[in-house]
Amino acid sequence: MNYFKSFSERLLQMDFGDFQDRALELFEFQARNNPIYKAYIDARKINLASVTTIEEIPFLPIGFFKEHQVISGRPKDSEEFYSSSGTTGMITSRHYIWSEEFYLEHSLHLFEREYGSIKDFHVLALLPSYLERKGSSLVRMADYFIQESGSAHSGFYLYNHQELVEKLHFLKSGERKVLLLGVTFGLLDLVEGGHELPKMDNLIVMETGGMKGRRKEMIREEIHQLLKTGFGLDLIHSEYGMTELMSQAYSKGDGKYNLPPTMRVLIRDVNDPFSWSNRSQGGVNIIDLANFYSCAFLETQDLGRIDPDGMLEVLGRFDNSELRGCNLMLN
Repeated sequence: MNYFKSFSERLLQMDFGDFQDRALELFEFQARNNPIYKAYIDARKINLASVTTIEEIPFLPIGFFKEHQVISGRPKDSEEFYSSSGTTGMITSRHYIWSEEFYLEHSLHLFEREYGSIKDFHVLALLPSYLERKGSSLVRMADYFIQESGSAHSGFYLYNHQELVEKLHFLKSGERKVLLLGVTFGLLDLVEGGHELPKMDNLIVMETGGMKGRRKEMIREEIHQLLKTGFGLDLIHSEYGMTELMSQAYSKGDGKYNLPPTMRVLIRDVNDPFSWSNRSQGGVNIIDLANFYSCAFLETQDLGRIDPDGMLEVLGRFDNSELRGCNLMLN
C-alpha cells in the first residue's frame, strides 16, 4: 500500500518537531483502517472528530496482540510477524510487519543516532533465550547489526561463555568499540561464572532486560551494580524495546532512556487506564509511529516515570497485567 511506503520514508527523515502532526495523521488512518483498533474505539464510544491532540488519542491495551491480528489496512497474502517469548502454554504476542527491511533500517538508524556508525563497533550478542526460539525481533536486529558492522569478530553467543571471554580479551586493545548486547540473565550468568573478564576502556555492555524465568527478578539498580562490578565499568547501557514496538529507546546509564523522534511516552493513572496521572509515575502508554502497519498507540503493562529532562525510567510491571483493559470488547 502506497500509504505505508510514503509514511515509512518520512519517518526515516523526521525530527522531534514533526511528532504531533504525524501522530494525529496516523491516528486518523488507523482508526478507520485497523479493524481491531476501530472496534476498540467504537466500544469506548469515542468520536474521532473530538481527538485533536495526542493526549486525547485512545491507547490499545497491548494484550490484543496476543489474541488478534492487529493490522491496519487489508492483510497481505503472506504476513510476516515477530513473536514474543513465553513460558510453556502461554499465549505469545504476534506483531505483523509491513516490511522487515524497514524495521532493520529503522532500528539501525535509531542506534546510530545515539552511538554513531555501527562500523565503529564489534557486535557481540549474548541472547540465549532469544536464539533458542524463532521469530525474535531482537535477534533479527542483532543479526543485522552484526552484518552491518563489517567485523569478522562480531557474532552470536549462546552458552559458550569461555569463548566469549576469550574474544573480549582479544578485542580489548583494538581501535573499534565493543558492543556486548545481552539478555539480563545471560550477562549475570557470565559475570558470576568465575571467568577472568578483561577490564576494557572500549567496552559497552548493553542489557536488553528480562530474566525469562531463569533467575529471580531483581531491581535494576541491583542488576547494574553486579554488572558494573563484574565488567569493571562505571555505567551499564540498556535497550528498551518489545515485540509490539518497531522502535527502540536507549539508556547510557542509570536506567534512563532517551526517546527517539518516532516515540512518545505518556504516563497514565494506575487506577484508571483512561486518565493521565497527576503523579510522577504510573502506567506507560507509548506512541510508536514506526508501528504504522499495526497500531501505533499502545497501553503497555510497564510502570514508569518521565524525568524533568523528558527521559523514560521503567520501574517495573503491573501485577495481574494480563487482565487489564483487554476484556472491554467482550462485555
